[in-house]
Amino acid sequence: MSLKPDEWIKSSYSSNDGPACVEVAWIKSSYSSNEGPDCVEVAADPCGTIHIRDSKIPEGPRLAVTPAAWTTFLGYASHR
Repeated sequence: MSLKPDEWIKSSYSSNDGPACVEVAWIKSSYSSNEGPDCVEVAADPCGTIHIRDSKIPEGPRLAVTPAAWTTFLGYASHR
């Protein structure tokens, strides 16, 4: 699946037949800029998985981590 940086993703649990459609959006890090080399985006899906990607290569590799792992990473990163 190829996504644009701000594109919404429809949940795989949603269908076109019913009213329950859940979408998630990629959010760019506040430390990222369009000029800089460090562009990180995250999105949380309805099941709680946190997805991480490089906004410069949205169709490239992605990481998927648990909320607990993401919280641990953020705690570590905030002290750097």
